[in-house]
Amino acid sequence: MAVNDLEKSIQFYNEIIGLPIKSQRRTWVDLGTSGALLSLHPASLTAQHIGSSIENGISIGFLVGDLESSLQELKAQGVTVHRDIVERDAGKNAVILDPDQYMISLFEPIYEDRVQQTSGYQGFTPA
Repeated sequence: MAVNDLEKSIQFYNEIIGLPIKSQRRTWVDLGTSGALLSLHPASLTAQHIGSSIENGISIGFLVGDLESSLQELKAQGVTVHRDIVERDAGKNAVILDPDQYMISLFEPIYEDRVQQTSGYQGFTPA
């Protein structure tokens, strides 16, 4: 994902969202532990970086254990909420924005088997 300020984006995804840095080079960083990785790199140094998620179609999604406490924690850290909590048949959903205005969907699923449902969870962390 091309970003305007690599250090600011690393701080957002690593310190605020909680994705661990898997590998890092001067102009590239991979975040995550297993499965899909989020790779950040600077936008072109010669061309202006334009286009938010709405214009370019990029969006990221994370599962959360408790959407309401996740949003409270993220708001307290200055994260912009693009769309507040919406109740769906499958669970709750909200959308926040990263430093480049990319949309990040946060989803708290409702499991038919309540044993799978996280109980008493406070805070935000990607599943």
